[in-house]
Amino acid sequence: MSGNWRTGAVAGDLESRLNADKGSDIKAVLVVHNETSTGVTSGIVELRRAMNRSGHDALLIVDAISSLGSIEYRHDEWGVDVTVAASQKGLMNPPGLSFNAISQKALAASKSAKMPRSYWDWQGMVKSNETGFFPYTPATNLIYGLREALQMIREEGLEDVFRRHERHGRAVRAAVCEWGLEIVCTTSQEYSNTVTAVFTPVGYDADQLRATILEHFDLSLGAGLGKLAGKVFRIGHLGHFNDLMLTGALTGIEMGMRAAGVPHKEGGVMAALRLLAPARESSRPQLRRNY
Repeated sequence: MSGNWRTGAVAGDLESRLNADKGSDIKAVLVVHNETSTGVTSGIVELRRAMNRSGHDALLIVDAISSLGSIEYRHDEWGVDVTVAASQKGLMNPPGLSFNAISQKALAASKSAKMPRSYWDWQGMVKSNETGFFPYTPATNLIYGLREALQMIREEGLEDVFRRHERHGRAVRAAVCEWGLEIVCTTSQEYSNTVTAVFTPVGYDADQLRATILEHFDLSLGAGLGKLAGKVFRIGHLGHFNDLMLTGALTGIEMGMRAAGVPHKEGGVMAALRLLAPARESSRPQLRRNY
């Protein structure tokens, strides 16, 4: 489906494509809920409604890797057939675990699929899970880490986790706008609350800016990927993260732009602080852990 890197998936375009698929050649629609490389969040509810209106039988498969545990996501209520997620990002673990939520429709489709597969076959996992085991050696240390991460989310409260990420997303965007820089995502309703991708001014290399910030302030920012390489830096604000971490990161970026000679307006950090200050007590996450 055609589109661009600055907006989410368009429900109307999807509906048109499915309506035109008279031979049911399309077997699945794969959507990234929160695109890490661009900071764009697609509306899964609207996409599901478009699929329902078309009457098409395709599966809806959603990549929720950088949204699960940070942005509201509802597999069953939104009518998703397969959700793919992972242990890094909002679940605060190293990479290495993957999670699939599977509808009965998707499970039935997998039984009749003829593509060769082994590790990616759900049947072995479903059978072993009936007795609480795995069909192969599990990453036990990561499972213990996941248990702790889920307990941290329960202690803070899932709705409060979502609100914290929303506050931090707004604070980052306030800083970027005050600096006079451009956010990659062009639609405010699709702004990501876990990552913000930012264009450097024309003629200034984003990777050189990242290198300057890393060298002088020991702060690592995400790189632009694909067609955005060298044009964009990415600010992550998800998971085990609080106001002080955020303002420290924004301070490092503002100082780094000054050190690298990247043109910008002063005051981005103060813009973020003004937004964060009124709710700092009521929204403060419980990040202290006892080990």
